[in-house]
Amino acid sequence: MNKLSTIILSVFFLLIFDFNLDAQTTGPESGTLLIIGGHAQDSFFLPLFKELAGGDQAEIVIIPTARDDESISQDTNFEQLINRFEKYNFKKITVLHTRSTIEANTPEFVNPLKTATGVWFQGGRQWRLADSYLNTLTHLEIFAVLHRKGVVAGTSAGATIQGSYLARGDTKANTIMMGDHEEGLSLIKNIAIDQHLLARNRHFDMFEIINFRKELLGIGLDENTGILVRGNSFEVIGEHYVAVYDRKRWSEERDTIINLKNNQKEFYFLKSGDRYDMLNRKILK
Repeated sequence: MNKLSTIILSVFFLLIFDFNLDAQTTGPESGTLLIIGGHAQDSFFLPLFKELAGGDQAEIVIIPTARDDESISQDTNFEQLINRFEKYNFKKITVLHTRSTIEANTPEFVNPLKTATGVWFQGGRQWRLADSYLNTLTHLEIFAVLHRKGVVAGTSAGATIQGSYLARGDTKANTIMMGDHEEGLSLIKNIAIDQHLLARNRHFDMFEIINFRKELLGIGLDENTGILVRGNSFEVIGEHYVAVYDRKRWSEERDTIINLKNNQKEFYFLKSGDRYDMLNRKILK
């Protein structure tokens, strides 16, 4: 990278990570995020991803970097991974993977992202994605995909990395909520995203984060369940539930919203078809 590119990149990331000046939760100005809580059913989510990425003209980049080296070594040319997407008639597929921030910061590495209409983050451990791509040209080009009205999707670790705060980002164990990696890609600002919520009894874990980082909206996704984010709102899709941690009490049958006191640890569930305004932190009718 030349000096001018480095300066531009630094200014860009200074702007997107300036949490404290604006504690509002905001999504991408253009494009779509597909954020899935793990164990995604291909027959539902991959056709949706394809449609959002442009249908038969979709040009996608798959990023498997969250997986461990042993898992990746078992599919060295990513043939199994590519075949999984080819089953749903994706024609233009590129797999991008590196453990090197230096490589992730080169024009040659990011070249496939420059024309991509969709990006898919595989599951694994979210800190591996942060180690490789945070504040690099790759990171910048992922934002550019959204700017071109493309889609960025991810499941499990690939869901959490899309937030600004990196929940379960510790290298020692995925049970540590606030670990040695705390910065996500900030495709949504001022949010922490958890996954495998009900399947792994994680639904009270988010309080460890939001009690300390009070500006954050907390979202917990169960397995085979996701949110479709456009602008500052999202719609729940999939089989199970999404938990919202916004310091409010809400239920559909009462249709009332109660602001909680600081010592009250409550959340509420949204189901498929429910919509939520992240900016104003309220249910949409």
